[in-house]
Amino acid sequence: MAKAKTIYTCLECGATFLQWSGQCRDCHAWNSLEEGIEEPKPAAPTGNNQRRSGYSGTEAQVCQLGEVHAEVETRISTGISELDRVLGDGLVTGSVVLIGGDPGIGKSTLLLQALASMSEQENLNPLYVTGEESPQQVSLRAQRLNVNVDNLKLLTETQVERIIHTAQRFKPRVLVIDSIQTIYTDILQSAPGAVAQVRESTAQLVRFAKQYQITIFLVGHVTKEGALAGPRVLEHMVDTVLYFEGDSSSRYRVIRAIKNRFGAVNELGVFAMTEQGLREINNPSAIFLSRHEQQVSGSVIMVTREGSRPLLVEMQALVDASHMPNPRRVTLGLDQNRLSMLLAVLHRHGDVITYDQDVFVNVVGGVRVSETGADLAVLLAILSSLRNQPIPQDLVVFGEVGLAGEIRPVTNGAERLHEAAKHGFKQAIVAKQNAPKTPIEGLEVIPVVRLVDALRAL
Repeated sequence: MAKAKTIYTCLECGATFLQWSGQCRDCHAWNSLEEGIEEPKPAAPTGNNQRRSGYSGTEAQVCQLGEVHAEVETRISTGISELDRVLGDGLVTGSVVLIGGDPGIGKSTLLLQALASMSEQENLNPLYVTGEESPQQVSLRAQRLNVNVDNLKLLTETQVERIIHTAQRFKPRVLVIDSIQTIYTDILQSAPGAVAQVRESTAQLVRFAKQYQITIFLVGHVTKEGALAGPRVLEHMVDTVLYFEGDSSSRYRVIRAIKNRFGAVNELGVFAMTEQGLREINNPSAIFLSRHEQQVSGSVIMVTREGSRPLLVEMQALVDASHMPNPRRVTLGLDQNRLSMLLAVLHRHGDVITYDQDVFVNVVGGVRVSETGADLAVLLAILSSLRNQPIPQDLVVFGEVGLAGEIRPVTNGAERLHEAAKHGFKQAIVAKQNAPKTPIEGLEVIPVVRLVDALRAL
């Protein structure tokens, strides 16, 4: 087989060259040439077919969409319920999953535990490919985790062609690549971890997964900004993108689905790091709620929703007199720009002045809340801290606040209220449209229409 031809493409103008140079000769952009391989040109039709068609190339097959019968995808359980939840109730045959996270957060630990569990299932025959560790290091981790790896196959390799050739021989149904930044292909001359190497190696693995119906896990490194290292197109090539999040000072880890073609996006799985690996947290609301011995100001409990799971989190606010010309607005786990907007709404429609105050807002437990249902909880926590008046501990709050001071409903309000009642809360302040039609036992729901109604309810 002839070796593929290497070319260099300018990212600015698209010009191609046979040799790399620091500056594009067409658009004169610096450091814009990227290594790649030349795509083979399709064979043109000959004879009468070419004269009749008027174009060169092979004819594509067209089908009627209504005649295509969609089959129900068979899911493969990983043996870890929290991971299955994030994946959309298990792995889909032939899918490619990219999982990223900070170094040492537990990516390899989680996948080793999952593969050890899947190795005990019939006909899965999982294969673990490591390009970062030796077999002895992987064996030591398995002993520390106290998992059974007698039926788990291990391969230490970094060349993608040899990995695919070995996988074709052993025929695993689940394959783990740890990590994609260490894998390279001989087609390109750049070093492993380069943008072109990561993209081409991933493309070969994706084609292999679709052709042989093998589920592949790709472990990816992250940058200082917390994004997956490598080209952005990498996330578009795979079927599912998972992010492993967590603070190094905390024992809790959160895995979140950023993209999922076979399940809900923003689905959340919670784990606790122990001496024997990652342990599942089946009731994450309990760990994110810090029950104070006595009532404190600036603390409000809200019910957010991550994927298909309602989650109770504590919203804390600290408001203090500012001695700076521009008071500080600091948020952890929330959008800082939205905080500035909410403070303006609180001033305009609640007659509460904060332009001479420093405002700090934090979501307890390191959870990131991106939905607008946290608006009302943020404003009530700020008001509680400003007035130094505690909010009852048996009260939950959720609702979106509009610029006109109205309280808008959020999705799945009934599920959120039932989750609050299950954890023993007695009162809830919600938008009028989220008030349940039938009363919830043990929970008094206070419907509000405008921000002033919520302030009066306190």
